[in-house]
Amino acid sequence: MIRCLLAAVALAAPGVATAQAYKCALPGTPPRPRPDLPDEKQPRRVLPIGGYTLAISWSPQYCRSHARDDRSRFQCGANRFGFVLHGLWPDGVGKDWPQYCAATPLLSPRTIRANLCSTPSAQLLQHEWAKHGTCMAGETPDGYFRRPTAMYRKLRYPDMQALSRRPLTAGRFAQAMARANPGVGADMMRITADRQGWLDEVWLCTDRQFRYAKCPSHQGGLKPAARLRIWRGPR
Repeated sequence: MIRCLLAAVALAAPGVATAQAYKCALPGTPPRPRPDLPDEKQPRRVLPIGGYTLAISWSPQYCRSHARDDRSRFQCGANRFGFVLHGLWPDGVGKDWPQYCAATPLLSPRTIRANLCSTPSAQLLQHEWAKHGTCMAGETPDGYFRRPTAMYRKLRYPDMQALSRRPLTAGRFAQAMARANPGVGADMMRITADRQGWLDEVWLCTDRQFRYAKCPSHQGGLKPAARLRIWRGPR
C-alpha cells in the first residue's frame, strides 16, 4: 500500500482546514470500473454549456449508510476522508444539462490511481467522465479530472466538528463555507441533505470560465432556513 500525504492540516485562520483525505492508502492494483452508459432514464443529451457545478460530498455521511457495501470499501474501510470530490458537471443554459455526449472506453488504471485520493471510487470516476467529461469539447480524461481536482484542493472548510454540535441551517453553513473561502459567496453554492436533514453535498456554481458565480434559481438544494445536521462519524 502506498500512503498519500495527510492533508487535513489547519491553516493560519483558526477552525479552517484543507479539503484533502485525512488518511488515504492507495491499493497496489486500482479497482477496475464497469462501463457507464446512457439509458432511458439517463439519455444522451448534447446541449450548449452555460456554466459548471463543482460538487463535493461529505464522506462521513456517505459512509454512514455504505460502510458495509463492498464497492465502498476503499472510501469507508481503512481510509478516512472529510469532503471528497464528486465531480465537475457542465450545466446547460436552462434547466436541462448535457450528459453522455460521446461513447468512451474504460478509464486507464493510471488515471484511476491518480485520482482515487480525491474521488475515492473507480466507478464514480468512470461515471463522471462518461456522463459529464465527454460533454466538455476537446477534453481527455486526465485533462477533465485535473481541473476539478485543482479547484477542490484550493477549497477550505470551517470547523466541521464545531458546526456539528450547534443548531445549524443550510444558510448558516453556506455562510461558514463562504467565510472560509474569500471570493466565494453563500449565494454561489447550494447545500444538499438526505431526508433526515444530514449534510450530503455542497454544489459550487461557476461561469463558463470556471469562476465562482451566483447559482441560478433552478439549481436546487436546501432552502437557507432548512435545518441541517452534520454526521461526524463513529465516536
